[in-house]
Amino acid sequence: MGARVTVVGGGLAGCEAAYQLARRGVAVTLVEQKPKKRTPAQTGDGLAELVCSNSMRGAALANAVGLLKEELRRAGSLVLRVADATRVPAGGALAVDRERFSAGMTEAIRGEGHIEVVCDEALEVPAERPVIVATGPLTGDRLAESLSRLVGEAELAYYDAIAPIVSAESIDWSKVFKQSRYGKGAEQDGGDEAYVNCPLGEAEYKAFVRALLDAEKVAPRAFEEARYFEGCLPVELMAERGEQTLAFGPMKPVGLTDPRTGRRPYAVVQLRPEDGAATAYNLVGFQTRMTYGAQAAVFRTIPGLEGAEFLRFGSVHRNTFVNAPKLLDGSMQLKAAPGVFLAGQITGVEGYVESAAGGLVCALMLARRLRGEAPEPPPPTTALGGLLTHLGRASENFQPSNVTWAMFPPLADARLRKRERYEAMAERALADLGPWLSRQAP
Repeated sequence: MGARVTVVGGGLAGCEAAYQLARRGVAVTLVEQKPKKRTPAQTGDGLAELVCSNSMRGAALANAVGLLKEELRRAGSLVLRVADATRVPAGGALAVDRERFSAGMTEAIRGEGHIEVVCDEALEVPAERPVIVATGPLTGDRLAESLSRLVGEAELAYYDAIAPIVSAESIDWSKVFKQSRYGKGAEQDGGDEAYVNCPLGEAEYKAFVRALLDAEKVAPRAFEEARYFEGCLPVELMAERGEQTLAFGPMKPVGLTDPRTGRRPYAVVQLRPEDGAATAYNLVGFQTRMTYGAQAAVFRTIPGLEGAEFLRFGSVHRNTFVNAPKLLDGSMQLKAAPGVFLAGQITGVEGYVESAAGGLVCALMLARRLRGEAPEPPPPTTALGGLLTHLGRASENFQPSNVTWAMFPPLADARLRKRERYEAMAERALADLGPWLSRQAP
């Protein structure tokens, strides 16, 4: 096409955007700060590092994120291709081996002839246009200041949270049992053993909640306002909302039966494998802002984790995102700075899959623009289109969001039951996606 696009950020959105542009013959300069510099949440030097969890969530089409993953597969998403190739057992969810996933993404991007990877920190929005800024949840302060000058409005900050990881060999296997809720994913994952469950009795559960409330917490920095994403609250913050909040949240025992007692536990802590060999497990939903010492003390009161070896403690970190409904046009371009596009979490989407989707959609619309054609957003009936609906939906207090069915236009037939309605919406989405994809082909 003759044009060169600069993509800032080698995470999910940036890699997906660079790959989609390259497939369409566009030369791309991908600027990634690692290994020169890392964010506090990063530990490796590879591209597309997953720092919060290894799960890309539900796979069923009756689930909005499951539909989004299927749309991405049909659109030729690099992220989904590598995720499927590095999958680990996780019940009805898609979870990956982090190291293999990052390695696969890095190999694919560096092996793409149209992409030049430049390892350097972007201290300001590049002057070259067009440029896609996809710097994710921990956009550097100087780059954030540069972006803020362009839009005339400072980014909003909230805290995202990382759950701890324990080694498999340190788990007391005599006190836990393997089972997914309702047996979901058992057939595809080779048995009903995707999750490890630590069962708690009523007294154990209530003592655990008290320990969470009494534990020492890491105070936010003076210049940061704690604004947590509702779907990723620190576990102790959930406990503050009431004694039974956790029992109806990440510790809910529904769909589980302890084979040793034949009964449902009062509460459970679920552990999900971090890698294909299941040498490490993530405490599902246990993102936390407790100090490291408090985490070790409190989490070792969980049955089966008394001798837990923590391969990674939980932590909290800042996330920046723009007020997308005010600042972005329908092609994810800054209204105040033509030629500057945003993709991924910085736009106000939440989650790995949503970030990748943002990169893909942004790239496809930009590719059409570079061909001299009008950008064409995905149909609003699709999950990809639903994310754009979210980014364009005016709100007094715009907040990040995962993809939800509330982002889709409703069906005309309101008589369908919930699952039937969602399945019908998914069927409609995939039917509408096909013609749009045919016009975006490389």
